[in-house]
Amino acid sequence: MNKSIQLPITAEVASKLHAGDYVYLNGVMYVARDAAHKRMIESLEREEGLPIDIENATIYYMGPSPAREGKPIGSAGPTTASRMDKYAPTLLDLGQKAMIGKGKRTKEVLDAIVRNKAVYFAAIGGAGALLSKCIKESEVVCYDDLGAEAIRKLRVEDFPVIVVADCEGNNLYETAVKEFRTIS
Repeated sequence: MNKSIQLPITAEVASKLHAGDYVYLNGVMYVARDAAHKRMIESLEREEGLPIDIENATIYYMGPSPAREGKPIGSAGPTTASRMDKYAPTLLDLGQKAMIGKGKRTKEVLDAIVRNKAVYFAAIGGAGALLSKCIKESEVVCYDDLGAEAIRKLRVEDFPVIVVADCEGNNLYETAVKEFRTIS
């Protein structure tokens, strides 16, 4: 089923999403990868807080390429989500509601998604140039010294994703494999 969602995502919105749904995201999301996640967790350990408001936030695991003239961002494809798995449960427990990446997640992340009524979306790998057309604004908000891994704030319109893991514990990567095996 195709759905259009206004960001930020709340627990109520997440509860209406199901593994396999095609979703178009509109509004503000953040970009953060490995180094930014590590730095956020270290900041929490020092009791300094986070540099962004994590409540109901959507974080896209992506390292952008430089913007071409007149564009807010260059190619903007997803990166492998499992690299953030050691950090994601903590951020989900603090109120983050959505993640966008590609690939499987650990049991700890999937459990945190259910526990916090959150959602994991997949964006299509290899489609970074097309995805960048959905990004209308991009600005570095912190950790500028990390270059492409700095935390960015994006405003997106009709950003296409697929629900992989929903808050009921359904995981498209598992159900699709089972369904394929029954067909073949």
